[in-house]
Amino acid sequence: MNQFRVKAEEPEEEPIEPQEEPRLKGPAKEGSATVFFRKLFVEGAVSKETATDMLPYLIFLCVLGMIYIANSHMAVKNIRNIDRLSKEVKELSWEYKSLKADLMFKSKMTEVAKKVDTLGLKELIEPPKKIIVDVK
Repeated sequence: MNQFRVKAEEPEEEPIEPQEEPRLKGPAKEGSATVFFRKLFVEGAVSKETATDMLPYLIFLCVLGMIYIANSHMAVKNIRNIDRLSKEVKELSWEYKSLKADLMFKSKMTEVAKKVDTLGLKELIEPPKKIIVDVK
C-alpha cells in the first residue's frame, strides 16, 4: 500500500485556537455615520432600533442628494439660456450692422439728391452767397 496515500487520507489534528473578536472602543465618542456603518458591517444586520436611530442621517443624505440634482438641473438650464441669448445677440448685432451700412449708403449726397429730385429740388451748382444787410 502507498504510504503517501494513507497520510493524505488521515487528517492531522491541530489544536483549534479560539479567534479573538475585535474590541470596540466604548468611551470614545463616534459620529452617527460611524456608528451606522459599524453596526451595518460588523454586527451584520440592521435592527429596527438602529434603523430608526439612523433615520435623521439618512434623511439628511437624501436631502443633500436632491439639492445636488436640482443644482445640476439649474446649471444645465442656465447654460442653455446663455447659449440662446448669445445667438440672439449675434443676430441683433448682424441686423444692426446691416442697418447702419444701409443708412450710410442712403445718406450719401448723390442718394439724397436722387430722393429729393422727385420733390422738385435740385442740387446747387454754384457756391452759396452770403447776404449782408446793413443796419443803419
